[in-house]
Amino acid sequence: MAVTRERTDRDDKAVIFISTPNPPHGDENKENVYLFPNMLDHYQIQLTRMLEAEQFGEARRLLRFLLQCKGEDERHYEEWRNLLGWIEMAFPDADDAAESRREGDEPDERQLRGRALGAESAENSDEAYVKQVLHIMRHHPLIEQQLLALERAVYLEGPEVDRTILDWLVSPGLHPAVQFRTLQVLRRRGVTGKVALERLGETVELDVERTPLAMDEFPGPVADILARVESMTETNDSTLPHFARELWKECLQFLYGTSDYERMAEGGDDTVDCWAAALHVNLLLAAYGTADDERIRDTYGIPESLRFRYEQASKAIRRIGAAHPEPPDRP
Repeated sequence: MAVTRERTDRDDKAVIFISTPNPPHGDENKENVYLFPNMLDHYQIQLTRMLEAEQFGEARRLLRFLLQCKGEDERHYEEWRNLLGWIEMAFPDADDAAESRREGDEPDERQLRGRALGAESAENSDEAYVKQVLHIMRHHPLIEQQLLALERAVYLEGPEVDRTILDWLVSPGLHPAVQFRTLQVLRRRGVTGKVALERLGETVELDVERTPLAMDEFPGPVADILARVESMTETNDSTLPHFARELWKECLQFLYGTSDYERMAEGGDDTVDCWAAALHVNLLLAAYGTADDERIRDTYGIPESLRFRYEQASKAIRRIGAAHPEPPDRP
């Protein structure tokens, strides 16, 4: 947001006039800019989504733009610099991939992922480089950096890579969402077999090769729950279906493999209704800070006989918020 200052006759203070620039895609944003707090939140969310979608070129440009902004807390600049440095080191071709998308010459998704992550890079078999990536994956304090290292680890070569990732997966205190992403990475690396780990206070045993890589690989009721919420929310607020997908994706990363997840995945229409209503309520609470619980239960046709199952679903989703550590200032 561009800022200019003028003096007024009423007092000796500067009056700040702020305008919002276009998205940061070129040199036109090299001037000093300041951000409103709500715009900072917007850009942080946008950055997170770019990283989750593996849009590393776009993330790099956004980070460069944010680093030009003035007046933010120094910890933000430090985190942005660290993240930008990692992207530039780990994904040197990200700008080229993003440019090809903007020009409409979009490569196959698998090719794009492989190119951005250096799937055919000679570094993947370099012992020092392999150790560096695995060290960042295990020890970096920022979840974003760990996830980026995880993505790179898909293509690493070496006899110790799978064992190192597996040992880290079962280590105490690992964030539930990182556990899930790690399971996905192991599946993409071709690892098979069972792994036992703690998830949300439960000891679960999971088949690595059955880890879903996309929404259509989850059991039918999981997708049906999201579809129900999207259909109920799109007429009231066109942005809510998108946020519903993001919230549900986060819920699944936390719940996968737990007893709550198993009950949901094996349930019928009544289970879908209960979980959809619970997701809807929590979506409204997250978006607006308030929700009419009784009205939403009526909307999804949940009678008193299903009230307990609905409360179970609501409790499970709320428990995710309680188990979620304070998110880093970042996706």
